[in-house]
Amino acid sequence: MARDDQYPEVLTIGRSGVDIYPLQAGIGLADVDTFGKFLGGSPTNVAVAAAKMGHSAAVISGVGDDPFGVFVRREMRRLGVRDDYVITTPKYKTPVTFCEIFPPDTFPLYFYREPSAPDLQLRDIDIPLDAVEHAKVFLVSGTGLSDEPSRSAHWAALRARQKSSGWTIADLDYRPMFWESEESAHQEIGGLLDYVNVAVGNKEECRIAVGETEPDRAADALLERGVELAIVKQGPKGTLAKTRSERIEVPVTKVETLNGLGAGDSFGGSLAHALLSGWDIPKAIQFASTAGAIVSSRLECSTAMATEAEVLELMAQNPQTNPRVEELP
Repeated sequence: MARDDQYPEVLTIGRSGVDIYPLQAGIGLADVDTFGKFLGGSPTNVAVAAAKMGHSAAVISGVGDDPFGVFVRREMRRLGVRDDYVITTPKYKTPVTFCEIFPPDTFPLYFYREPSAPDLQLRDIDIPLDAVEHAKVFLVSGTGLSDEPSRSAHWAALRARQKSSGWTIADLDYRPMFWESEESAHQEIGGLLDYVNVAVGNKEECRIAVGETEPDRAADALLERGVELAIVKQGPKGTLAKTRSERIEVPVTKVETLNGLGAGDSFGGSLAHALLSGWDIPKAIQFASTAGAIVSSRLECSTAMATEAEVLELMAQNPQTNPRVEELP
């Protein structure tokens, strides 16, 4: 019989690639002279964040048979993320993503993933079903449902995950450029909710998943779909979370924002850490929110992930971000 400790505690599935970020803020890409190269892809960054918190972590993804693919695998391992479940496809190149940095809240992204990306070439046979079942936290990104064969591979993973008693997190992650239509995104991402016990998204992502943007109504709609913990991220207005017994508001941690693109990934990996640590939900949400703020104050995403000590220190320095908890009838 296989031992649970041979499997990663935190397992994610979805995008991986290379982030090419400008080292100059407030300048459009046409005028930028210098760039940094970083490991990227939202589910990959989540795994890095969990590894930074001390957990064994892995990602199910794909890279091309090219130098950037070598970099992605090497950087995963360097940052503590296993690459056992990363496929290599010779047909498609490892994707790169550029951004522009206009603090405090404008960070346009430019994805180079055409005609497809290796992570969208995952097939049913590429899914490590035992690892999916045994991971203590399994996080699925909505983008992986946008095209075949990745869509079928994700559903195979989610069916295998039904045997698990662990946390299954849906990062709603709606990016319109990856989808044929909002209708198809609604169908696939909405269907994802039947397989998870935690859902995380911003207001636009909640609109796609459940047709609601007002935070309380969105959280209620997610709970009605069967999730146990619904989290609605509201940017500068903080984070709202709901269970069937509690309503939790966490004010935003004020930092000097440099690049907000990695905040959500930091939130996801830090939420996984908090849940695995057995913390109560209000503390878990505050911890994840604070971790996101830390990364938004740094340039890169993957290599910017915080340690537990850094997050707890910033929480202690900002008592005004303590959760506001309301018991629900």
